[in-house]
Amino acid sequence: MRSVKLTAAATSTLPRYVLVLITAIYGLMGIFGRDPWKNDDAAGFGAMWTLANGSWHDWLLPHIQGRDDLLAGPLPYWIGGLLIKLFGPLVGAPNAAGIYSALCFFFSCAAIWHATYLLGRRPEVQPMSFALGGQPNPKAYGRTLADSALMIFLACFGLAMRAHETTPALAHLTAISLVLYGTVRGLDKPIQGGFWTGAGLAILALSGSLWLFVIIFLGLLLSLFICEVKPAVRWLGMTWLVAKLGLILWPLLWVLSGLPSETIISAWHTWWNNELMQATPSRQSLGFLARNMPLYSWPIWPLALWSVWFWRKGANYPLGGVRNPNMALPLGLVIATLTYLALQVDLTEQSLIITIPPLVIWACFSLPIIKRSVISFIDWLALLTFTILGGFIWLMWFAMTTQFHAGLAKNVARQVPGFIPEVNWLAVLVAVIVTALWISVVRWRTSRAPKAIWRAVVISASGTTLTWVLLMTLWLPTINYAKTYRAVSERLMKAMPTEYTCVNGTYLGDGQLASFVYFTNIKFKDDASCDLWLTHSAKEAKESAKINSQILELLWEDRRASDRSERLRLYKVSSYAR
Repeated sequence: MRSVKLTAAATSTLPRYVLVLITAIYGLMGIFGRDPWKNDDAAGFGAMWTLANGSWHDWLLPHIQGRDDLLAGPLPYWIGGLLIKLFGPLVGAPNAAGIYSALCFFFSCAAIWHATYLLGRRPEVQPMSFALGGQPNPKAYGRTLADSALMIFLACFGLAMRAHETTPALAHLTAISLVLYGTVRGLDKPIQGGFWTGAGLAILALSGSLWLFVIIFLGLLLSLFICEVKPAVRWLGMTWLVAKLGLILWPLLWVLSGLPSETIISAWHTWWNNELMQATPSRQSLGFLARNMPLYSWPIWPLALWSVWFWRKGANYPLGGVRNPNMALPLGLVIATLTYLALQVDLTEQSLIITIPPLVIWACFSLPIIKRSVISFIDWLALLTFTILGGFIWLMWFAMTTQFHAGLAKNVARQVPGFIPEVNWLAVLVAVIVTALWISVVRWRTSRAPKAIWRAVVISASGTTLTWVLLMTLWLPTINYAKTYRAVSERLMKAMPTEYTCVNGTYLGDGQLASFVYFTNIKFKDDASCDLWLTHSAKEAKESAKINSQILELLWEDRRASDRSERLRLYKVSSYAR
């Protein structure tokens, strides 16, 4: 068994209010005070909006208004729809839906912290005892590792945008985090741990493809097979009981509501295959992972690899150290999540979020054994990177609002033509306070030589928080203008005929359709017989019209000001004799 040399001074903990404050600021900024943003965020909100304003049938078979395609994994839309119904009249529908994102994020943080804390208290990972004492006690060591894990989680580059969207990916993040926590808890409290592991698996089943549930469950079994410490059989029984309740809940609602058998069969098929999977990894999926994972999961992955390299040796070389719970329990989930991603046909950056929780667990166990030179490299790289980013954000905002320097202001205006900047002094005050806090953290870190093991990631976590807060205060109006369909929806309403039957939205993306449904009162329907068509793919629309012996007359053409490649066209449809 490998052990580390560590003194009690290295396990001094952060003040609890500091950790809570950083987490709260990071998690809440960017959730409220904006419109649904294009693509995934708007699509998720659109389904929640449909449920909140629809019938019981919409809750049974979640979809976006105007589109019959079932969105498998109803739980995120159930939660978002309920929040919109409860809080939408008070704070607005987008803000109410944002509460879903905040809940998922904070539950994930709590699960990761507690999983790491429990692992850090275990005897397999305790630092070496000194002859005269002075080593940390298990609880202090566990809490320090847990604090470090949370800061590593906040430091993840790819988490910022994805953790603030109303998408099922956030439910997946929470589910993986709960599976990890429940499995660790199950080592000493089988029933309690089994409940949380089962809850995580149930959330997976109810928030995405059933393939994800199956692959993660197999990865969990692999972790237990590798781990030299096994939970009691009662843990597995409770896990499967709770997970099974999640699996049968949705189908049970179908049967009790009297849905036709063909509808139930179709829903089952969609639940299994809502994400196209392939039998073996393709060059495209592996290439996507190779290109995007290193930056998305920075600085987690180098720390995780360092941890694996250290713990690879043990009493039963070469797998002795890897069989410890701190390495083995995340291992199966790392393999499972990467396998699931590699088998997807259409892999997106949004999906990468499920790899983060187990990698964070690995990464935090590298901090006690990482070399001082590596710590200095991480610190100075983070300090340089985030100071430049923060300064650049302030500089470009100042140029945009004051028109000084003119060249910089023109560059901003070129990206968001038509945007008129206005100064929100409350947002500016928040940005100033956060910048001052960043400067104080940098001064503290560079002027002292703290021994706490979390010192290696405090700059990175503070830097990502600084960058995200500056973007969501100084630049939120600009980003919102660039990513919302509000303005183009208003122009579309002016171009609409006074009388029409319906608008065919077949050739709109889910995010586009959801945005137009929310911002307008247009009656959309995926039906080629509609007398109006709205499309962003003129080629496909014209080919469909030709097949159906229809003539398209262009009534309106427009785009979001910030997207030069997008072309939205409204057509009037008429038929001609074959």
